[in-house]
Amino acid sequence: QELAIGNETVLFRHEKRFEHAPGLAVLIKDTLPVTEIAPKISYLSSIAFERLGENYGLDLLALENCSGEPANFKKMVAVALEKSNLPFILMSENPKAMAAALGVAAQRKPLIYSASSVNYQEMTGLAQKYNLPLAVKGTGLDDLAALVEKITALGHEQLVLDSGARETGQVLFDQTQLRRLALRLFKRFGYPAITFALDSDPIQSVVKAGIFLIKYAGIVVLTGDNPADLLSLITLRLNIYTDPQKPMVVESKIYPVGSPGKDAPVVITTNFSLTYYCVANDFEASRVPGYIIPVDTDGASVLTSWAAGKLTAERISEVLQNSGIAELVTHRKVIIPGGVAMLSKRLTRLSGWEVLVGPRESSGIPSYLKRKWVT
Repeated sequence: QELAIGNETVLFRHEKRFEHAPGLAVLIKDTLPVTEIAPKISYLSSIAFERLGENYGLDLLALENCSGEPANFKKMVAVALEKSNLPFILMSENPKAMAAALGVAAQRKPLIYSASSVNYQEMTGLAQKYNLPLAVKGTGLDDLAALVEKITALGHEQLVLDSGARETGQVLFDQTQLRRLALRLFKRFGYPAITFALDSDPIQSVVKAGIFLIKYAGIVVLTGDNPADLLSLITLRLNIYTDPQKPMVVESKIYPVGSPGKDAPVVITTNFSLTYYCVANDFEASRVPGYIIPVDTDGASVLTSWAAGKLTAERISEVLQNSGIAELVTHRKVIIPGGVAMLSKRLTRLSGWEVLVGPRESSGIPSYLKRKWVT
């Protein structure tokens, strides 16, 4: 797996779009008991969610050399290689420990974290040897700029930036300054940034991570591993890192649910992604096979598209006539959203189909089909 970050060109999404969503990583320390490392890595790698028809989970594992021992670090990295296909962030300020870990993990193309004013020459050498990205950690923006200049002078430009701040307000300030100065063509800050939402309170960690997701982080490292917390961050990320110039739509065509037969129900909705997948998920939950036909409403929801004149009896009738659904079912019954019940009589006249008014919310689909669907 790969994670692309950087190449951002705007301060605000509405100016164009954000190019790459930040990666989410969970921190694992090599001071964990040996018997806990493999299960934790396997667990984190298995976390998965389906949202809007796509699968999501963690993007990276952050493996930290807290022990300071090269052997311990190497062992943990070897276990991670065996148990996970996720990309790694290798975290150590000890060049010897980093070299030991890279000896087994360089082929996974990990991010090396971190080069400081003390070790930047050794860390840059390792990054160049294996052609890997290198995180540069300063003690403030001025120190970070100086370090970046030194490392690029050595010929390495695959960089990720860390101002060194950990207090939330200071991180927010630094992230904003990094993006603003990069857009003003201050080349030393023209690289993606890594942030750390580390807190003993998992709720505070999630709150910090949400702030950093919104404000320009390329990677966010967390301590918590609660799937509910991760899902909240993934949902936030999906809402922020969308292209405002492109509506979220699905193709307007016939979608079978299960293995529908000739007597299967036909449900009309709109092609707004969120609406469609809500309907699809609740339809599947009913265990009644059938067909969903999203009408092309330019990505608007049911009531929005009706108010805008995009979900009309004429348009639904056209879909019923041209989609081919009449060849798939023997009945002539169609279920429309309860929110547009006012279209039913006109749609019946135009299409010749019997129009059934469904529930206003998709969550009502399972009970509706079990109670009322009779061909």
